[in-house]
Formats: sequence, structure tokens, C-alpha cells
Amino acid sequence: MPHPPLLQPAERLRAAGLKVTRGRTAALEALAVQPHATAEQLRAGVAASGVPMTLQAVYLALQVLTDHGVLRRIEPAGSAARYELRVGDNHHHLVCTACARVVDVDCVSEEAPCLLPGDTHGFSVAQAEVTFWGLCPGCAAERDQALDGTGEEGAA
Repeated sequence: MPHPPLLQPAERLRAAGLKVTRGRTAALEALAVQPHATAEQLRAGVAASGVPMTLQAVYLALQVLTDHGVLRRIEPAGSAARYELRVGDNHHHLVCTACARVVDVDCVSEEAPCLLPGDTHGFSVAQAEVTFWGLCPGCAAERDQALDGTGEEGAA
């Protein structure tokens, strides 16, 4: 499913009714470069762009941006919360169990929730969130090379 083009950071903030600040703009720009980043990773990206922000200020900005629908917060099991710019659709995520890389996975169906439980227990289901776990191509290749190098591949 094609994704609509993202608005520029200032336009996204204004569209959400938020004040445009250097910190918020820098956080959105850092997320464009590093999707699915943690707050700590975003703080490093913001600092690299020349905008000094404490980790607490980054967390506060992320909370405001999430509360206003500018960002989506995801929380893969065993991982720090991550943030992404892709909001407004019902996509899922694939997480590498070795390096923790996160990528988006589109729903097979174009309608939310794109997945229904066998029994809704009377709930009106609006959205489904699925996390797939596995090895990314890079980690799978490293694992295969390690197995080939030690001769353990056929030793099961």
C-alpha cells in the first residue's frame, strides 16, 4: 500500500496545532533519518544537528508529539520505546531478534484493523498491532557465515 508523502516538520507541527520549536523540528528531522529510534538515539541525532537538548527535554517533546498524533510510539517486548513518523494507518512491525532493527510491515488488507480476533468479547475492534520477530538479512548472513566457518551447519 503506498504511503502518503510526509509533510515537512514545521507543517506537521502546525497541522497538529503545535508551536514550531527547534527541538520538535530537530526531533522530527532525526526520525526521518532514523525511523523507529529510541529517545536516546533521537537525542544523539538532535545533538548532531546542533540543537542542544537534554534527554528529559527529548522525552517531553516525544510525549507532546505522540499525544498530538504527530508521532507513533511502539514498544516491542524487551526493547525501549521507539518512535516513528508513520501515523494514521494500521501497519505492523518486524523486529530483528539479534540487532533490534525495526521495519514497517504493511497490512495485507487495506482496512483497519486488518486482523480480527476469533472472539471480540463484545469489543468494537478499531486497530490491531502485530510485531513479527526474526532475523534481518544482515544478521541471518552473519549467523550463516559463523555456522559455515565452524563446520557446525550440519551438526544437528
